[in-house]
Amino acid sequence: MLPSISQTHYQRKEKGEVGITDKEWERIAKLLEVDIEEIKENSEPTNVMQNFDNSSGNFGNNTNNYYNVPEFLLETQKDYITLLKEKNERLKKENQNLKEENNLLKSQK
Repeated sequence: MLPSISQTHYQRKEKGEVGITDKEWERIAKLLEVDIEEIKENSEPTNVMQNFDNSSGNFGNNTNNYYNVPEFLLETQKDYITLLKEKNERLKKENQNLKEENNLLKSQK
């Protein structure tokens, strides 16, 4: 059973203000069924937002502050984006067909 933590503490972990313990990394790796080395970040807490240069859209002015995302997660997201693009195209075509059908019905009145 996992110990409960407050929502505030969890948010601080997400923001990088509080570090994730080795035991927590082990649990996460086990849950994701990956080696801990694939997901474990450096042990120094960093505030991710401090590394975002909003004026240029560049993330991480300091190369020591980036985090590796496991390749399988990136691939899953790419696949999902592809599916969404295909669905978007189908919906655009369906919308166009409905517009044409609506215009045809209007012209028959």
